[in-house]
Amino acid sequence: MPGRSGIRLDERQRRDWLRLSRTEGVGPRAFKSLINRYGGARPALEALPHLAKERGRAVRMPSEREIEDEMRAAARFGVTLLASGEEGYPAALLTIDGPPPILAAKGRLELLAKPGVGIVGARNASASGRKMAGLLARGLGEAGFVVTSGLARGVDTEAHRVALSTGTVAVLAGGLDRPYPPENADLYDEIAERGVLVSEMPLGLSPRGRDFPRRNRLIAGLSQGVVIVEAARRSGSLITARMAGEQGRQVFAVPGSPLDPRCEGTNDLLREGASLCCSAEDVVSGLRPMAGLVEHSLPLFREETPFEDFFEDEPPEEGDAPVAQQLLALLSVDPVEIDTLARMAGVSASAAQGALMELELEGLIRREPGNRVASQP
Repeated sequence: MPGRSGIRLDERQRRDWLRLSRTEGVGPRAFKSLINRYGGARPALEALPHLAKERGRAVRMPSEREIEDEMRAAARFGVTLLASGEEGYPAALLTIDGPPPILAAKGRLELLAKPGVGIVGARNASASGRKMAGLLARGLGEAGFVVTSGLARGVDTEAHRVALSTGTVAVLAGGLDRPYPPENADLYDEIAERGVLVSEMPLGLSPRGRDFPRRNRLIAGLSQGVVIVEAARRSGSLITARMAGEQGRQVFAVPGSPLDPRCEGTNDLLREGASLCCSAEDVVSGLRPMAGLVEHSLPLFREETPFEDFFEDEPPEEGDAPVAQQLLALLSVDPVEIDTLARMAGVSASAAQGALMELELEGLIRREPGNRVASQP
C-alpha cells in the first residue's frame, strides 16, 4: 500500500524538502533527525549553516534556483518526486532505517503499492542462472508479486525482461536519465513504459561506485524478500542479501554447483541460514503470510512456455567477444540446451555449433544427452 502517514507538501515545502535532501552531507538518517529536531525542512535549512560552523565544517546547500531547475527537469522528463510519507511513496521503504527523503519515479507508479520480491545475481551469470531468474520472475509475477532488481547485466536483465508483463521495478544507482549499463538502454525504455524506474539520486548524475550499495539497499527495502540466484564471494549481490537481512526481509538463495565460483556466495548464504529456493513456489509460500496477498497459488499443472521464448533475438554488437568466448562465459557445470545457449548469446545455431566444436576440441566443454553442453569441472 502507498504511504498514508498523512503528510501533504505544498510546492514551497516540496522545494525545501528537496533542497535539504540534496544538501551535501545530509543523508537519509541526518535528514530525519533534522526534520524531527526543527519541525520542518525550512527551519532545518536555516539552522544548518550555524550547526556546521559549530562543528568547524562548511556546508554546501544547493541554491533555490538549482532546486527549481531540478524540479522543472523532472517534470519535462516525466519523473515524479515522491517525499517520504506522502501518498504514493512505497510503504515498504518507510519500514527501513532512514528511508530516502525523496524518491524519483518514472512509469507505472501504482506498481510501487504492490508487494515486491527482489531478484538479483551475477552479472556474468551462466545460462542456467539466467534461466532460473526468468522462471522465478514469471512464477512470482503470476502469484501477484512485482519483481524488483537493479537493471544490471545477467540475472537482473533476465528477471526484468520476463517480468515486464506482470510488473517490474528497476532501481538505478544514478539519476533516472542515466541508464546503466548502456546496453540495457532498450530494456530501460520498456520498463519506463510497462514497469517503473526509481532512484534516490538527482537527474544528471551518472552512477559512481559508491552509489551501487545504496541502490542495493533500495532493492532490499522495496521487497518483501530477496532471491539471490548466482553470486561469487564478495559479490555486490551479497551486499543486497546482507541489507535485506538487516531490514528484516527474508533472504532466499538458489543452490548451485560447488564447482562453479559463481555459486560460492549463494551456497554460503544457505549455510548461514538463508531459505532454500528451487522454484517460485518456495518464495510465494514463504512470503504470502507477510505480503497480505489474497490466496493466489501458482498453478500445480499448466502448459509450460518454452524457456527460449522469454529471450529476444539480438544481433551481436560490433566488437563483441568471439562467439566461443561468449558461449564459454555462459556455460557452467550444469548442462544447458544448445538452442537456449545460442539464443542467450545472440548468435545463430550454426555459429554456436561451430564455436562449440572449437571448445570441445580444446577440452573446455563436454557434450551431454539431449543436445546439451556444459563446461568441464
